[in-house]
Amino acid sequence: MEPYENEEYTSGSGEQSREFYKLQRARKRVQQIKGFYVHLSVYLVINLFIAGSILIQSNWHVQGAGLWGVLSTPVFWGIGLAFHAINVFGLNGILGREWEARQIRKYMEEDQREAEKFK
Repeated sequence: MEPYENEEYTSGSGEQSREFYKLQRARKRVQQIKGFYVHLSVYLVINLFIAGSILIQSNWHVQGAGLWGVLSTPVFWGIGLAFHAINVFGLNGILGREWEARQIRKYMEEDQREAEKFK
């Protein structure tokens, strides 16, 4: 039996309540990530289908307004997908604390190597 199906997590001591709360938060997070990947998959499939259809209908020669037809859906939907990714993963995934720490270590190591050249 999975922990989230166990009745003892829903009532009882404070420790059990905290564990249940943590479990619920973890499940919600997994559902958010899963939702994003489903959204990404649908985005890829639909946009490949649209682009392929337009390219085949135009005999593989898309110019001018036809090019906009190929690009408009992925561009605008991609903006929405980017906001979905930011909502799920946050900006910390891109420029978060770990990135800052890596950059600081990198520059400190570079400075150390430069200083060692003159010893």
